[in-house]
Amino acid sequence: MTANLSEPLTLLLIEDDDGDAFLVEELLKQADAPPTIIWARSLRESEAKLTSSVQCVLVDLTLPDATGLEALERVLAMAPHTAVLVLTGLRDVHVGVAAVQAGAQDYLVKQDVDARLLARSIRYAMERKRADLAHLKLLAAELTAKENARLERGLLPAALLRTRALECTTRYLPGSQGTLLAGDFLDTVQTPDGSVHVVVGDVCGHGPDEAALGVALRIAWRALVLAGQSDDRLLRTLDTLLRAERKAPEIFTTLCTVTLTPDLRHARMRVVGHPPPVLVRDGVVEAVPGAPSGPPLGIFPDAEWAVLDVPLGERWSLMLYTDGLIEAAVGDRTEALGVDGLVDLVREHGSIDLDRLIRHVGTLSDDLAAVLVQRRPV
Repeated sequence: MTANLSEPLTLLLIEDDDGDAFLVEELLKQADAPPTIIWARSLRESEAKLTSSVQCVLVDLTLPDATGLEALERVLAMAPHTAVLVLTGLRDVHVGVAAVQAGAQDYLVKQDVDARLLARSIRYAMERKRADLAHLKLLAAELTAKENARLERGLLPAALLRTRALECTTRYLPGSQGTLLAGDFLDTVQTPDGSVHVVVGDVCGHGPDEAALGVALRIAWRALVLAGQSDDRLLRTLDTLLRAERKAPEIFTTLCTVTLTPDLRHARMRVVGHPPPVLVRDGVVEAVPGAPSGPPLGIFPDAEWAVLDVPLGERWSLMLYTDGLIEAAVGDRTEALGVDGLVDLVREHGSIDLDRLIRHVGTLSDDLAAVLVQRRPV
């Protein structure tokens, strides 16, 4: 009866006994599609022959340079993504169980092997390895999703607002990299004196480290605001935290902070190396003039930031955002939207509608965080 290996395979046989190696080759010649067999007499020799084309490794547990589970563990380390089948003369059920527990897909005793059993064991070993790898990938994806959700919760807090005179809308969207979190963060807090504080920031780079740093900066900003800190003292504290927590000295952070007076008619802003907010007041749309008011955090230890005093009036809308919004290309254009293009879009729409703006922009090349604060009609 022919062995049931219907697809051409490449196998690596690690066996120091010429007779046993010849036996394996003869048994596998009976397969429907005899595999290509690469023969190595030792683990050292197998290292050079274990290429990406090898789909299954058959290894003896008695080799010149390793024996027992040590031999298996070294093979598993060399071939973490390849099916491994132990083929040995040791008739010991405990060794077989230990081999499978160590990571082998199967364990065969040479004296008990025939062509059909060997072919079937190779096929099953490969299927089990595929299933194991798929399971590991699924677990990794689940862990990543949980970590991303935890980080996103830290990046997207609920606004702490008591006043009904303000409407606060936020959006946080991933860019074209999709699965990567960025260091964009936002927050809105009203302090006991009635002032409303808003921040939008962007840690340069993408990934969990940058996202975690964004969470740390956002939480620190909220804590400092609630503790009564503001202005340059707050920014210097954030700068110190950034330098202590960042993974590399070239990582910096841009942000924009706004403090609205209790009567909501005036704003004090610091635009820290960040794109300027877009303001709509009395029907006039503009980027807040004077921005940026200083360099990003994490670059100059003695940096200073000018205060932008902006009168707001009775009815107004103010949008803070990260550069993902202005770095996107609109329609068939290849160049980025830019601040001027964003202002033109808002003028065209007649008001700031975050969802409408994002739909108009289309595919984002970078992550986007945005806060829209609007004074409700009295």
